[in-house]
Amino acid sequence: MDRFDTGRPVAVGAARGGLVTTTTEQVLDRYARQFARFETAPPRGRDGWLTPLRKAAFAHFAELGFPTTREEAWRFTNVAPLAGTEFVGPERDEASVSSRDVRRFCLGTDAEVLLVFVNGSFAPTLSRMTNLPAGVRVASLAAVLADSPAALREHLGRHAAYQTDAFTALNTAFFEDGAFVWIPRGMVVNAPLHLLYVSVSETQPTLMHPRNLIVADENSQFQIVEQYVALGDGIYFNNAVTELVAGENVVAQHCKVVRESDAAYHVGTVQLHQGRASRVVSHGVLLGGALVRHNINPVLDGEGANSELHGLYLLTGTQHADNHLRVEHRRPRTSSHEYFRGILDGRSHGVFSGRIVVYPEAQKTDAKQTNMNLLLSEGAQVHSHPQLEIRADDVKCTHGSTTGQVDDDAMFYLRSRGVPADAARSLLIYAFARESLDRVPIEPLRRPLTELVLARLPHGELLRETA
Repeated sequence: MDRFDTGRPVAVGAARGGLVTTTTEQVLDRYARQFARFETAPPRGRDGWLTPLRKAAFAHFAELGFPTTREEAWRFTNVAPLAGTEFVGPERDEASVSSRDVRRFCLGTDAEVLLVFVNGSFAPTLSRMTNLPAGVRVASLAAVLADSPAALREHLGRHAAYQTDAFTALNTAFFEDGAFVWIPRGMVVNAPLHLLYVSVSETQPTLMHPRNLIVADENSQFQIVEQYVALGDGIYFNNAVTELVAGENVVAQHCKVVRESDAAYHVGTVQLHQGRASRVVSHGVLLGGALVRHNINPVLDGEGANSELHGLYLLTGTQHADNHLRVEHRRPRTSSHEYFRGILDGRSHGVFSGRIVVYPEAQKTDAKQTNMNLLLSEGAQVHSHPQLEIRADDVKCTHGSTTGQVDDDAMFYLRSRGVPADAARSLLIYAFARESLDRVPIEPLRRPLTELVLARLPHGELLRETA
């Protein structure tokens, strides 16, 4: 595995015949050469308004470089192995994924609207868009860029901050495909829209930049599932960005599920922009990946907007997951509630960093933030940092964090009533996870997600009949 020095002078990686030293400048130069080839390849030379956006984004990436543990936002997450790995572009072969594979990954929703992407590229033969309500547009981002790029100009790249985040900048410079969803004014979409990203292992480490743009006009309602899964156990990197724009009075339910391979990297940003009286509920479930960074950044930019964020991360072995939240209250009478829970086993490492920012104009803000963690082994560790940055004087804001082990008193209570030790411990762990699973906003997902969680819990099979 490559190692990248946190002070940026050198990276040391495995190569034929021994070790090779790679400087930070060489790493950035490698990406610069890739971008030079990328931006001149058709049809990107004809992107019009998008070309300057890509160039600006790459300039910011070159200036920022990969983050190091000397930066506060990345203090407990070392992306050295990721930065030091030489990734190549993936093969675009949807034939490597079968319809049976797709059904297995669909979480039991049997979605009428399903967009499947294989190694970051849209797979039309595996996708389906039946009974799509009139006026609702769901399409491959690459197709929209080719046919009607003006439909994207108002929002694409306007919300996710490529100016300050290196991975968002890299995605903005290099993205090729993803999903475009537009919900017109007053439309109610009852069935979940499912975006399924399948990564197929290849002989070399591969890099994908999925990009999703979801725009909901005023008074509309919808549900969307964003899922990342793996076929095979190879090394790859999904650098994903989702921009979700909720207009006035919009009700949106969003669920992101990360089930990458044990050797994969996933850095994903969900950028929410909310208008007046909108309500967005988003739930992140992190189950797979060697290193996962889940950024979620709501901007409450309309009076009375409400954001509710939930998260559940189950880690084992040497997995590392970092939940990073920045919730911006920019208008009066906005509210946000965040509830994140982690279960860690083995020598895994979890991070929760949540910052609530209340601007001077955001009087009457109501914000709450809670992070709870359950450690199942001596080797597991977690760093939890809920934070408040308040610039208004008439607000109600709280935060809290707890980390502990399975409760001895609860174990004694169950054992005294004849419950075997393994079953008692599993029951308590499951009860801890269930608090988060019950908050999954899209009801059809709760049962299949519960099954996935039970499969990962110690002795989870003992609880399958009672779950």
